[in-house]
Amino acid sequence: MYECFEVTIDDNVAHIRLIRPEKRNSITTEFWEELPKIVADIDNNSKARVIMISSTGPHFCAGLDISSFGSVGEKKPSGQEEKTQRNAAFYHNVLHLQNSFSCLETARIPVIACIQGGAIGGGVDLAVACDMRYATEDAFLTIQETNIGMTADVGTFPRLVKLIPEGFVREMAYTGRRVSSNEANRVGLVNAVYPDQATMLEEVMKVAREIASKAPLAVYGCKKMINYARDHSTADGLDYIAIWNASMFKPEEIFEAMSANAENRQGEFASLPKIKRP
Repeated sequence: MYECFEVTIDDNVAHIRLIRPEKRNSITTEFWEELPKIVADIDNNSKARVIMISSTGPHFCAGLDISSFGSVGEKKPSGQEEKTQRNAAFYHNVLHLQNSFSCLETARIPVIACIQGGAIGGGVDLAVACDMRYATEDAFLTIQETNIGMTADVGTFPRLVKLIPEGFVREMAYTGRRVSSNEANRVGLVNAVYPDQATMLEEVMKVAREIASKAPLAVYGCKKMINYARDHSTADGLDYIAIWNASMFKPEEIFEAMSANAENRQGEFASLPKIKRP
């Protein structure tokens, strides 16, 4: 169905796999188009309560496919087109690429990245747009753009500086060096490190199912508030959570959660409503 991804849904967990191992899961034109469509379908139609993103082959994602560097979402300028027009086209193209990863952040449900091998260049952008990151012992992250003479522009810096200390971000960016999964774990960039991919997927699936067992509206509220608090003052965050609960508070979900805990059973919660986005 998709060129770059395989999607399965089980126990309210959607598992999106990158399936181009022979190309190190590099990012092609199809990748940029397919990922937001997949996420929108899952989120808008309430098909799952959590999304896991994993990969196949030696690397999680090797970044932009160089063969598509000049064509991803960009119209070819004519010989008469002025430089300013080409620059404007480039600007809007970058916004398009950014939105392809921002869909992970704006989705109502949590998104978890499972990293094996390298998250390189755009692979870092993909990982940091997710809510949480887990990795194997052989995994590493590299801001590869610096090594090829450009500045990362699809989401690395706006998100990375809010995840880990600024000095560490600067070192990663200025040097373009590989950061091992254990080093990333020490600075809080990944939540945990596992010996191999099979173990990682098994353990992260447990985390995903635990999240999926909670009231979807409560988890959605948590994601909304965390994202808002990250980008606003404490006072603004306090006001927003008060407004949110004033409109979204559901006593019946609280009673069900308390009863389920007391009776040692799974709670029965309403799914998030289906939505239509433009």
